[in-house]
Amino acid sequence: MIKGWFIPSRPDVVKGESTAWYASFWRFGAAYLQERFGTEWCLSPEQSLSLHAGSWTVPRQLVVRSPRARNKVTSLPHGTSLLDLRAALPAAEDREVKEGMRIFSAESALVACSPSYFSSHSTDVRAVLPMIRDASGLLARLLQGGNTVIAGRLAGAFRNIGRDRIANDIVKTMSAAGYAVRENDPFTDKPSLVMRTRETSPYANRIRLLWQKMREPVIERFPKAPWLPGNIDAYMKRVNDVYVTDAYHSLSIEGYCVTRGLIERVRSGTWNPESDEGDREQRSAMAARGYWLAFQVVQISVGSVLRGENPGQVADEDHGTWYRELFAPSVTAGLLKPADLAGYRNGQVYIRKSMHVPLNREAVRVAIPALFDLLREETHPAVRVVLGHFVFVYIHPYMDGNGRIGRYLMNVMMASGGYPWTVVPVSDRNTYVNALEKASVGENIAPFADFLARLVQKGLAGEPLPAVPGSSS
Repeated sequence: MIKGWFIPSRPDVVKGESTAWYASFWRFGAAYLQERFGTEWCLSPEQSLSLHAGSWTVPRQLVVRSPRARNKVTSLPHGTSLLDLRAALPAAEDREVKEGMRIFSAESALVACSPSYFSSHSTDVRAVLPMIRDASGLLARLLQGGNTVIAGRLAGAFRNIGRDRIANDIVKTMSAAGYAVRENDPFTDKPSLVMRTRETSPYANRIRLLWQKMREPVIERFPKAPWLPGNIDAYMKRVNDVYVTDAYHSLSIEGYCVTRGLIERVRSGTWNPESDEGDREQRSAMAARGYWLAFQVVQISVGSVLRGENPGQVADEDHGTWYRELFAPSVTAGLLKPADLAGYRNGQVYIRKSMHVPLNREAVRVAIPALFDLLREETHPAVRVVLGHFVFVYIHPYMDGNGRIGRYLMNVMMASGGYPWTVVPVSDRNTYVNALEKASVGENIAPFADFLARLVQKGLAGEPLPAVPGSSS
């Protein structure tokens, strides 16, 4: 990476690929800064706020404060860098350590961060604000320096998210101490979402804020929903007819080597891992068999939605079954342990070539219920389709299979608006992945909404499905 520092990488990885670096970024940062500055360093208040908000996306530049810094930029791989600033550290009680990174406490970061961060990173700031239970900690810092401008900004920020009591306490207490405070809303928009009073998880807050921010751009871009079909049997037949195409493209997107012949052999029941050594040892064959089994139970979920059941409730109750069926053949063949079917992951995962770092295992257990609550509450089918898929893979709750489950979820939500089952072609993999990256890292959902909208429009127009190489013989 830099002189004297190395990171491990798989020997079969293409030279210059970014995955190993992005996966190691935060651990490297903690070790490198500890080596250089001991305990005398701290991330900037702005980046501290983002970590408090649960955003571990790899930044283009990591900004660090230390009294021993040299005001220097150190170049790092893949266009990233580290800027060390010679500056005093916050008081010991205003610092904490999170995953090895020394950061400002949430309250001290809110006081110290720049005004522009409230608008440029509004999701992060709004995710942190509900974590503050009362104004006392903030006021101790504001009164100490007579920070009237900051007090007015924070009062406006809390009022923006519906925390009037904290806003009033800040203004009244500062006034009682002899400081004139002019309240100022630092955000450039007034959200329609008032954060739940007792919701203190930044991960759940962040999911809800992303949903709110991305909802209208999705509605603007998506075709009008046909709504529920009058002939459920005809809709289900079309779903069943698309299976081979869907399986080929979905599995190919994930890197499996499948053919039309393998997919149809699995569907017809001639797949026999007990007697066929090749089937038992072939990873792609296991994936194809699992995809077929999962497709059967996903069709049951689609039927429930078409009969008028709440799509968010159906997906919440059924997605664990989709996952278990997807990987059951690998367990039967001994490639996975039975414990691998237990449910959400117990370790950290990384996405190949992505700067987005999925939520940690504790956060998954908070964020997934928030996602399904949002799906239950959502009234627009296009939003359920686009944001259901995006947020699911953003959270990445499983060690494997997140893309396939995410596309199953997308298509169950398609049924909720009468949209046709939609296949993401493997030929569009780069466009698809890059659109998800822009949504995850830059909070820009437009490219992903446009991508899915184009596919849906083709389906509504009756255009042919993406091709599947090979014959059915």
